[in-house]
Amino acid sequence: MRLAILTQYYPPEMGAPQARLSELARYFATQGHEVHVLTAMPNYPQGKIFPGYGGLFRKEKQDGISVIRTWIYPTKSPSLIKRLMSYLSFTISSFWSGIFALPRVDFLITETPPLFLGISGWLLSKIKRAQWIMNVSDLWPDSAKYVGMMSDRSFAYRALECLANFLYRKAWLVTGQSREIVSEVQRHVPSVRVHHLSNGADTGLFSPHKKTEEIRHRYLKNGEIGFVYAGLHGLFQGLEQILVAAGRLRGRPLRFVLVGDGPEKEKLLGKARELDLSNVDFYPPVPHDEMPGILASFDVAVIPLKSSIRGAVPSKIYEAMASGIPILLMANGEAGEIVRRAGAGVTAEPGRIDELIHLVNELAFHGEQRKTMGKAGRQAAESHFDRCKIAQKFEEVLLKG
Repeated sequence: MRLAILTQYYPPEMGAPQARLSELARYFATQGHEVHVLTAMPNYPQGKIFPGYGGLFRKEKQDGISVIRTWIYPTKSPSLIKRLMSYLSFTISSFWSGIFALPRVDFLITETPPLFLGISGWLLSKIKRAQWIMNVSDLWPDSAKYVGMMSDRSFAYRALECLANFLYRKAWLVTGQSREIVSEVQRHVPSVRVHHLSNGADTGLFSPHKKTEEIRHRYLKNGEIGFVYAGLHGLFQGLEQILVAAGRLRGRPLRFVLVGDGPEKEKLLGKARELDLSNVDFYPPVPHDEMPGILASFDVAVIPLKSSIRGAVPSKIYEAMASGIPILLMANGEAGEIVRRAGAGVTAEPGRIDELIHLVNELAFHGEQRKTMGKAGRQAAESHFDRCKIAQKFEEVLLKG
């Protein structure tokens, strides 16, 4: 097969879409398929073009994959206007670059959000005579409604909803990272062909065996129970909940460590200073190959969402499972079902700080319970959420046509 992936996010950037899509591309390349990636100049999440990149266009090779990079207006501002400018800049530049630089392919996969990128993907698929696959990682504009970015009665919401439904109808196949996403897409457009392309983890890379005392001592003081969040510090994550809970847990042998960057980080740092939190530490992003050791060396992975978001299943769930550490999840819906069904952790409703504090105490002072949950999560990751197995099933769908 000749396959192209159109995505705003790709390594050397770090993050969930970058890891998931690059691993999918590498899998197809190792199976002998021709793979091309059309992406933006790397800038995420700092909102600045990475050193060594820039300009309007460049081509490079990564792991035998042809990577075409094109211009984007970079920003990490939480401003909706600036974020829309960034999304639209890449939508336009990727379309024009794709016309001239992207060869004929059999399949073109477009990663959304941003939803506008679906326009570029659909048009390019027509020009390249490719079957167009729309991959939906988050339901838009649905997710924006849940975090208060826009009302479902606003003109902007209705316009984006019409655009999403239009794109679903135009796709040869719509893939969704959760079953809730797939069901919601089918509810809006019953005739659409869908496939559940679940997120997952590299169970060889993320493993309990990556735990080291050296890493624990780097982040934790003697005897402390470590709770880690590693990932984007953004609007949807609701990380302020961790800070509020930490403020009420002062004096206990607990430490909360937040690793990463994003548009909300400065606000979170200010909140931590305001609350005078000595039990919370912030660290910058680390290379992806260092993350398995960090996760495995902590006691609990804290994975919050700001509110209940339909279809949202944080990818951190799978990496924590594979690492063999229990999960403290602040989410419901499918994400909560995955954790509870696997016996891999405990869940609380977003926004319920008293419930969060209770669960922190429960996990902190019951070591055997943590071990049992960690083992159950590892088993579930190996059986159901191994990225190689997920990619293999997707490959079979494409080969059958």
